[in-house]
Amino acid sequence: MKILILQDYLRSGGTERQCVLLANAFAAAGHDVTLVTFRPGGALTGTVAPVVRRVTLQPFDLGLDWFAPGLIGAVREAAPDVILCLGRMANCQGWRLTRFAPVVATMRTGKSLPAWFRRTLRAAAHVVANSEEARATAINAAGLPAGRSSVIYNSLVFPAAIPTPRNEPLRSALGAGPGTTVLLDVAMFRPEKNQRELLEIVAGLPAEADWQLWLAGDGPARAACERRASELGAAAARIRFLGFHADPGPLYAAADVAVHASWSEALSNFLIEAQAHGLPAVAFAAQGIRECFLPGVTGWEIPPGDRAEFHAALTRLLAATADERVHRGDRARAFARGRFDPARQVRAYLDLFAALSAAARP
Repeated sequence: MKILILQDYLRSGGTERQCVLLANAFAAAGHDVTLVTFRPGGALTGTVAPVVRRVTLQPFDLGLDWFAPGLIGAVREAAPDVILCLGRMANCQGWRLTRFAPVVATMRTGKSLPAWFRRTLRAAAHVVANSEEARATAINAAGLPAGRSSVIYNSLVFPAAIPTPRNEPLRSALGAGPGTTVLLDVAMFRPEKNQRELLEIVAGLPAEADWQLWLAGDGPARAACERRASELGAAAARIRFLGFHADPGPLYAAADVAVHASWSEALSNFLIEAQAHGLPAVAFAAQGIRECFLPGVTGWEIPPGDRAEFHAALTRLLAATADERVHRGDRARAFARGRFDPARQVRAYLDLFAALSAAARP
């Protein structure tokens, strides 16, 4: 089967990681895969398997996520059996491509949907959402019949070994002692990821508590967050900015609790990866968040802006016994490995593609 995947840019975000994972897995399964990106380059460029055919539409990086010159010609040349659109900008272009092959639109965002995105949702042969909440949003936004949409959860990009050895050297290198509870957030620094509020939340934790906050990622909001951290008095010494990590697995193995204050999600890759590594999670409620963990068992969904409840959940985890942490960790790993298994998700996509391709044949 000839599969064309459309993505605007291979930045270091969660959708882009899923894009690369799927492209590589489809190719490894013996399919002819073309990955078309609007912009060349990007942090994840080097992670695309050589067997995946790469096409970039902009002759050099113009910094324009929406600009897709020559898209129609590239799709015509690839002659795909099915087209998968990933990301908001790619989904804005999908309606233009329905005459070439069945288009699979995706709903993976908590942001507002541009008019062209909604047009693609209506025109697509099928819509895949990465959470039940995202599916409901797509249905409501485009008036879709339920039979033209389904949920395929995000795949684990960095599945953990079992048992995962604790990364004591990294903890020590970053100043965390044996009794330190390391709070971890892995996300691009964008305003909607809300790391600034997370900084202010942890600054209000009890002064006697032994904790650190590690923030991994990069992006346009990082400098402002670093400035805000420097203003937080004694708490500033407990905050670490770790930059972009192509593989954050070692960070998960060194941390104790996943924390996330984002207000715009569809399904958080960070939280499902953290669960796979046995980390309980505390996160503000956003689209799909409650589907990332077992509520009240391996994770806590906090009403947006309720810092008191966020503090309370973190304080409970800071005081947890070793046995309680082991129990929650075991439950989290089992849950994540079942729901977000990469082989299962890839097979679901390929089965869908095969059905759509067969239905489109004359």
